[in-house]
Amino acid sequence: MALDYNSLLLAVGFSAACLSLTLFGIWLTARSEKFLLTWAVSVLLVVGDVFAYKAYIDKPGPMLGVATLALLLLGFSTMLGAAHQFTTGRSPLPRIALGAGISLAVALPPMALGYDGLGFMLENSFAALLLFATALEYWRGRSESPVPIIGVAALYSITAISFLLCAMVLASDGKLVLGHAPRNWAEDLSLVIVIACMTGIGALSLALNQGRLAQHHRRNALTDPLTGLLNRRALFDLHGNAPVGAFTAVVVFDLDGFKAINDEFGHATGDEVLKVFAEELTANLLPSDAAARMGGEEFALVLKRTLPEKAEFAAERIRASFAARRIETETRPLSCTVSAGYAFGSKDGMSFDKVLSAADKALYAAKRDGRNRVLASTFRRTG
Repeated sequence: MALDYNSLLLAVGFSAACLSLTLFGIWLTARSEKFLLTWAVSVLLVVGDVFAYKAYIDKPGPMLGVATLALLLLGFSTMLGAAHQFTTGRSPLPRIALGAGISLAVALPPMALGYDGLGFMLENSFAALLLFATALEYWRGRSESPVPIIGVAALYSITAISFLLCAMVLASDGKLVLGHAPRNWAEDLSLVIVIACMTGIGALSLALNQGRLAQHHRRNALTDPLTGLLNRRALFDLHGNAPVGAFTAVVVFDLDGFKAINDEFGHATGDEVLKVFAEELTANLLPSDAAARMGGEEFALVLKRTLPEKAEFAAERIRASFAARRIETETRPLSCTVSAGYAFGSKDGMSFDKVLSAADKALYAAKRDGRNRVLASTFRRTG
């Protein structure tokens, strides 16, 4: 039984409309995910194309031909921009402008001049190129969630192939003027593929977005909002349940006279001091190291695969670099100092709490000895 082309076309239109509304609704609840709005607009343009194309089928003409071609290529260009925005977080406008500018400049004139056969051939060719480019954007960002992102890229590629088949069939016919909408097996197949792939792309992309939101919430729960460092909870999640070996050091820092800074210069300056120290703390960290703000003006550093002299050197470097910094205030430049204490685990493994407590005691000793210094725990080699 022959496929009902008009029914398939309307199915694409209503499916796309539902997807666009869903994307817009999700964007309203998570406005930081701006790619959702871009994607919703792109799908809405495709919906407009479907209904313009339906009108063209019923009453062919250059104006409707131009409208359907422009809506489709602009929609797919916007879809490319949304993919770029999803994978990079950057503005979608350059991709949209590039995709729409080139494709419309080449494909619109033949359609406007009545060469609808050539116009549809070019429309399908550029649609395929834009969809392949969208698939490539997702492929480049596959490290975030490999399986679903590769799935999205594959579905966009399959959709692109269906449009490419339509262009090839039109090219094989060699008719520059049709006088009606193209009707062939490739057009029917393309509609079926678009319906199936749109459903899959929608489901996978929404799942990706939910996963990204969950990671974002978890990251916020484990990150100090002022400095961007790990917070106390995150540090204990990373190290609290594992024994600390003899080659792992915990260094605890406490800014000297921080309350006086807040009292004299205000809390905004105090916040700036904390951010400056966080910059010094994280400079030259190895991937295996961890830096955290424990609360207030207290920070901690976990150094793995290190020796006492290296741990002391790292703490001294941070102390000296921070003391050399000058922070501009409304009244005068401000310089600050920090005290630190460090402790090591043991060969048999010590609890993180115990090592942290030992580093704290060394820190308090540094404070008592005059501040702006680094001291080691007296039992760093126990066990």
